[in-house]
Amino acid sequence: MVINDLSSIRESAKEFIAQMGDRRVFLFYGSMGAGKTTFIRAICEELGVTDVVNSPTFAIVNEYTDGKGQPIYHFDFYRINKVEEAYDFGYEDYFYSGNVCFVEWPEMIEELLPSDAVRVSIQEMPDGSRNVNITQQA
Repeated sequence: MVINDLSSIRESAKEFIAQMGDRRVFLFYGSMGAGKTTFIRAICEELGVTDVVNSPTFAIVNEYTDGKGQPIYHFDFYRINKVEEAYDFGYEDYFYSGNVCFVEWPEMIEELLPSDAVRVSIQEMPDGSRNVNITQQA
């Protein structure tokens, strides 16, 4: 999937949602500034989230409520120093809750990630568009 610019991001978010199926944990990979948070925000808005969606860089996890009243968890592990920090807030309660989880910087806690998580790679292209590649882990 290609996101040409911000004006087309909502269409890409709808396409992403159509591909989600019954998977619940989505791992977002990409360099700083690739658009991970921006894409997650668009997905959340399409899912009916009315809360402000922003990167939980310092909080590690933000909780939103979708249009059906279900929680969505948004993680950012960029500032985590060691994997043990993920144990401190009970990562497994979130990842195995059956609720949607969007995870930025999952490479920081790779060994803790569910085996059936979906990998979402976002790459900025020279023309400013974003290439989004979605692959299933298992």
